[in-house]
Amino acid sequence: MYPNEYILFLVHFHGDRDYFECHEILEDYWKQVDKANKQSIWVAFILLAVSCYHFRRGNYAGALKTIRKSLYIFQIENENISKYGLNKDKLFFSIEALEKQIGQLSAFPGFSLPIDDKQLEEICKNKAAELGLLWKDQTPVDPIFINRHLTRDRTTVLKERAEALFMRQQKK
Repeated sequence: MYPNEYILFLVHFHGDRDYFECHEILEDYWKQVDKANKQSIWVAFILLAVSCYHFRRGNYAGALKTIRKSLYIFQIENENISKYGLNKDKLFFSIEALEKQIGQLSAFPGFSLPIDDKQLEEICKNKAAELGLLWKDQTPVDPIFINRHLTRDRTTVLKERAEALFMRQQKK
């Protein structure tokens, strides 16, 4: 019914709140299923996670830029949002509230996606438990997740960029 990657995204988004991992999971999935579409709903979810990541770190400029892009794509995908088990009115309200808080340079308040599909939420709760995570945990976030981008292995990313640059240069 829902892609496993989306379920994992939701589990990390609402479990350990590792927004960097959320981004990684869905980016890999998006590249497999809809890579050419920069306005894919998967990109909206990715950008939302990235915005939460930046906001939590106090990178307001990055958070504002990505939340606005995310909101724009969700607006394009307006009629499809419910297909992902979400309440679209609550989603838009929540994203707009988050955008306002970013603009006010507030502390990151946390963010939850408004899941309407009870079956999806149950699947996510079970998957979270399987991974040793608490669903919608309210304890402080593990500090390792705050600056996770500083510790990741960028070998694959750098290789992909070099290959893309090489291909562009070959076309000239």
